[in-house]
Amino acid sequence: MGDSLARLNGGVAVITGAGSGIGEGLAHRAAAAGMKVVLADIARDRIDKVAADIARTGGIALPVVTDVSDPAALEALADKTFDTFGSVRLLINNAGIETLGLSWEIPAATWEKTLNINIHGVIHGVRAFAPRMIAAGEPAYIANTASIGALGIMPVQTSYILSKHAILAYSECLYMEMQLKQLPIHVSAILPGPVATRIFTDSAGTRDATSNFHQKVMEDMLAANGMTGMEAASIILPQIAAEKFWVSTHADMTREYAANRARHLAELSLPALPPEVLGLLGDVNAR
Repeated sequence: MGDSLARLNGGVAVITGAGSGIGEGLAHRAAAAGMKVVLADIARDRIDKVAADIARTGGIALPVVTDVSDPAALEALADKTFDTFGSVRLLINNAGIETLGLSWEIPAATWEKTLNINIHGVIHGVRAFAPRMIAAGEPAYIANTASIGALGIMPVQTSYILSKHAILAYSECLYMEMQLKQLPIHVSAILPGPVATRIFTDSAGTRDATSNFHQKVMEDMLAANGMTGMEAASIILPQIAAEKFWVSTHADMTREYAANRARHLAELSLPALPPEVLGLLGDVNAR
């Protein structure tokens, strides 16, 4: 992967969820690799700041306020990108949100918002950009941010976990579709491990005792052990450019999760938490 980033130099990158966390890190790393970067996020103030920071280092960044849950907004993002810069070499569907709560207690509107952003935002991002990337006839890259959670199961994070399982399966199928049509578009699935982002701080959902406890545990864990978004991006971007499908920030952890998941399915094991975790969450919920 030593010189793989050279493949990106001079191209255009589109990154959703570029206002903070991994998306912000990827925007900076793509700009440093010599790309023009389109920053898509629903938070104008965040992407304006990222664009200004990139400009100060001599890069070119275009902030475009985008609600990825709206297919029309993603079409407009594609129009703006191609009208401004021409063909796209790199599309990273990174935007996503966390939602905490027991499945039957999360309001319907919150369920819809979570799935529209985390799943449909990726699907319609590809649908808006891929036809024009294919028409350009040049090597290009599509990367979709799932999570190491796509290889596991976890109560209280149900809506998030299922959405990331969906994105992994979607990315695998998309990879095969590109192979089937013999197209020069390489697809990657990004499976970040612990990265200190705002995802739990900004999380939606219910505010019951179990959800609040889970949120606090995850926030503390990421603060103590999570790498920064910039560090994660430095690991992720070279793997995408090197045409890796499985893109991880924590390779050993990813292999462990994958092995555990494969064993769970091969043995048709019952879904279960370790007894000590289940007991702890049960105690909290009983308070």
